Amino acid sequence: MKKRLVITGMGAVTPIGTGTDKYWNNLIHGECGVDHITRFDASNLPVQIAAEVKDFEPKNYISAKLIREMDLFQQFAFAAATEALEQSGFPVEEESQRIGIVMATALNGTSATAQTQEELSSGKAKKVSPRFVPKILGNLAAAQFSIAKGIHGPSYTINTACSSGGDALAMAGTMILAGQADAMIVMGGENGLCEVTISSLAQAKALSRNNDNPKAACRPFDADRDGFIMGEGGGALIVESEEHALQRGAEIFAELAGYANTSDGYHVTSPDPEGTGAINCMRLALSMAEMKPEDIGYINAHGTSTPLGDPIETRAIKAVFGQNPPPVSSTKGATGHLMGAGGITETIACIQAIRTGILPPTLGYQTPDPECDLDYIPNQARESAIETAMSNALGFGGQNSSIIIRKYR
Repeated sequence: MKKRLVITGMGAVTPIGTGTDKYWNNLIHGECGVDHITRFDASNLPVQIAAEVKDFEPKNYISAKLIREMDLFQQFAFAAATEALEQSGFPVEEESQRIGIVMATALNGTSATAQTQEELSSGKAKKVSPRFVPKILGNLAAAQFSIAKGIHGPSYTINTACSSGGDALAMAGTMILAGQADAMIVMGGENGLCEVTISSLAQAKALSRNNDNPKAACRPFDADRDGFIMGEGGGALIVESEEHALQRGAEIFAELAGYANTSDGYHVTSPDPEGTGAINCMRLALSMAEMKPEDIGYINAHGTSTPLGDPIETRAIKAVFGQNPPPVSSTKGATGHLMGAGGITETIACIQAIRTGILPPTLGYQTPDPECDLDYIPNQARESAIETAMSNALGFGGQNSSIIIRKYR
C-alpha cells in the first residue's frame, strides 16, 4: 500500500498579515501588502517600493536572547514554524528523533551582510559582531529552531532561488517516504530588502518601477506589467506520514499528493522560452500523484508580473492542461515575491482554497494580454469547491518546482 503524506500544521508571516488565519483572510479580501520601502532609505533608487511585513512582533514567538542572535529572515521562519508546530500538536519531547526540518531561503542574510559592510565602510562600526556569521547563514534558522524545540531528526537547508520553498516541501516528503522521519517541519524565511539587492534587480529590469502607485505595481499576467515586487516573510508546514498522523489523532488539513523538480538548463535568469522545464515539472508532479491534468481544480501560478516570465508560464500551463485549464491566480499581487518562503505560503493558499472553497484572486489585473489568456481570477476571490490544487514556482537558474495538494479523505 502506497504511503501517503499529509499536512498537519501551517504557519505564515506575510506582508498582508502574520498568522495563517490573518494571511488567508486578507488574501481573499483583496488586501495588498505593497508600499513604499521603510527598511532603509530608498529615495535615491529607481525602485522604491516593496512588500514589507508590518505586524510582526518577534517577542511573541522568540526569546529576547534569540532575537538578538537571529537575522530577520531567520526570525520570520522561526515564528512561522512555531505556529505550524503548535497547530500540529506533534509530540516533540517523546519523538524528537523522528521529526526533522527542511529550511528554505534564497537570499540568506544578504541584507545583514550589506548593512554590516556599510557600517564598516562608513566608520559607523569599528568591528563586526561575533553574531554576524550565524545571522547570515541560511541553515541557522533550522538550527536555532531545533535547539529551541529539542528536535533531533534530519536537518537540511534548500537554496534553489524562487523554488526553494516548493523544493523544501519535496525534500520533506522524500525523507518521510524513505523512512528517515515520521514528520518534517518545512520552514522558509526571506528578508533580502536592501540597497544592494534592489539596485541589482532594478538594473536587470526585473522589478516594477511604478513607485507612484505601489498598490497596483504588481500586476501578474496583465498587459501593462513591468516587473515583480520584492517581498519578505516566512512560511511553514508540518508534513507527516498519514499513518503516524492517524495514530496520534492529529487533525489533517490536506494531503501532499505529488511534487517534482526540474532544471531548464537554459539561462541564469531567463526561463526557457518554450517552458519545457516547467512543463516537465508539472507532468512529473501529476505522475507522482497518479492524477490527470483534468483532476486539478486550481493552479497557484508563479506569476511574478514580469514581461518575459508570465507568458512563458501561461504557455507551459496550456501545454499540460490543454484547451480547458483550471482557474489560475498569482497571489504575488497581494504579497509580492517572498522568494524562498513563497513556495510555502503559496502552498498554504492552495490548502486553504481546498478547505474553504474559495479561490484567491490575482490583484492588479486590469488589461488582458493576448499572450496571457487564461482565467486568472482577477481582483476578486471566487467561490469554487475544489478537491485538488497545484502550486508552481520557477526560479533563477532555471529551477522549477510543482506541488500538488489534495483534499484529505
